[in-house]
Amino acid sequence: MKRNIFLSFTLLIALLVSAPAFAQELNKLTKKEKKEGWVLLFNGKNFDGWRQCNGTAMPTNWVIEENAMKVFTAPDKKPGQGSNGDILFPGKKFKNFELSIDWKASPMANSGIFYYVREVPGKPIYYAAPEIQVLDNKDATDNKIDSHLAGSLYDILPCDPKTVHPAGEWNTCVVKVQDGKAVHFMNGVEVVKYTLWTPEWDAMVAKSKFKSFPGWTEGIAKEGYIGLQDHGYAVWFRNIKIRELK
Repeated sequence: MKRNIFLSFTLLIALLVSAPAFAQELNKLTKKEKKEGWVLLFNGKNFDGWRQCNGTAMPTNWVIEENAMKVFTAPDKKPGQGSNGDILFPGKKFKNFELSIDWKASPMANSGIFYYVREVPGKPIYYAAPEIQVLDNKDATDNKIDSHLAGSLYDILPCDPKTVHPAGEWNTCVVKVQDGKAVHFMNGVEVVKYTLWTPEWDAMVAKSKFKSFPGWTEGIAKEGYIGLQDHGYAVWFRNIKIRELK
């Protein structure tokens, strides 16, 4: 019996010591992911491939920190005041895709993940693009409406807040869009489902703040860029990867 206990204890220690070796590296793809068609949109070291929406360079209120892309409150702004720092990955417009992003919010933070971004001179990133909300659900000022909570299709469909980790902890958001059918996952749980360009979609938009937005009344594009929002708070993004779907 003592020998069995000793062997079990030894095996447990070996597993604990070796566990980090099996953890996936940050901002890296596994062989399996590469085979499945995933590609990285962020290399963990610099902003290669990214730039300001309607700009040519990265905004100055973005830095690389903790192996992540961090947006923060610009020195000349107050928390909650963005500084035109929304960014895009303009190398390719995506149509059918699965996007995965890890994000972490600071206390009171607010930001967003956008897809099908249609870049229009003089217009903000949300001019005509769906937004997956990024938020500190507990203390952010924009936490009074259920469809404004993290993981939601912003101002349209709510995400269950129990699926979201609090400020200071990492979350994984996955968005899958194929032939107009869209699904959001938060930390492995399906939280939102909808179909673009349908009468049901039009009815939901008509009940939202976007009902009078020219870009939305013109219609959401059927392909576009991936984008991230500067809302004047500190938010981190990492492990940004995407794969195209047929």
